[in-house]
Amino acid sequence: MILPDQLNRIMNAIRTLFDIAGKKTEVSLEANPGTIDEPYLAAIRQIGINRLSLGVQSLDDKTLVLLGRIHTADKARQAVRFARNSGFDNLSLDLIYGIPGQSLTDWQDTLKESVRLEPEHLSLYPLSLEDDVPLSGAIQNGELPAIDPDCTAEQYEAAEDYLAAEGYRHYEISNWAREDAECRHNTTYWQCEPYLGIGVAAHSYIDSHRQANTHDLDEYIRIYQLRELYQPEMVEEIAPETQLAEAIIMGLRLVKGIEFESMIDRFGIDVTDRYEREMDELIHWGLLESDGRSLRLTRRGRLLGNEVFWRFLPQ
Repeated sequence: MILPDQLNRIMNAIRTLFDIAGKKTEVSLEANPGTIDEPYLAAIRQIGINRLSLGVQSLDDKTLVLLGRIHTADKARQAVRFARNSGFDNLSLDLIYGIPGQSLTDWQDTLKESVRLEPEHLSLYPLSLEDDVPLSGAIQNGELPAIDPDCTAEQYEAAEDYLAAEGYRHYEISNWAREDAECRHNTTYWQCEPYLGIGVAAHSYIDSHRQANTHDLDEYIRIYQLRELYQPEMVEEIAPETQLAEAIIMGLRLVKGIEFESMIDRFGIDVTDRYEREMDELIHWGLLESDGRSLRLTRRGRLLGNEVFWRFLPQ
């Protein structure tokens, strides 16, 4: 866990290099509910961190054990109280659904309790198995059933309906927010805008180039100590066709979709001409919809996004 003093030095460096004063700048920190306390949150809030994302994942203790999490449901609830007491008014909770053995009722209970905690933002992700968590072993040993895609889809649709009724706006496939609480950091990715990553293993996207810093912490520190000009470990130039495809695919992750005019302004290409056949098929299958000015996933399309996305990739 990064210490408040370390965060303070980072924030001071940012303020020296960038003008963020007087702007509604989002300064977000991700945290594990099992590793934070109220003094820590109060300290980082004072430093200037104004958005907190908590990896709650579940509010059921048995499920948390299966997921390999170190916190309990009570710790997660406590972390929310600590955040509010520390002055955080922009709080996001991460939850996981599609967990084997998790019934629709179990999932709905988790959603209801999460909403009662009154977060400004919710991120909901389908389970992705990692080899080193107990859940993977339980499935491999037959102690739990395999992931059920139909159950996963049912839970996703239940979340869409419930969160809409509770006043959360669904703005991206996996994300819901109260008014003006959309995550600016991630929206930058989805809109394929430039971003700068600083630090070990950090990624950047600048001037049509994607680059990544070394994952080797010792090497990164060595370069820093020698005051050498840092060269990224990986630099990839993104071809125009790939840029277009990524802008469409990432833009379709947003519930509002993509605007045809913005694609023309950005790439000089009319998407309706370039992808006429693909669009007609996907609209016919009920995965996409268009009002003549924009293109977006349907409710069914959000469940089958990958079936849509690959059709816009370069040949």
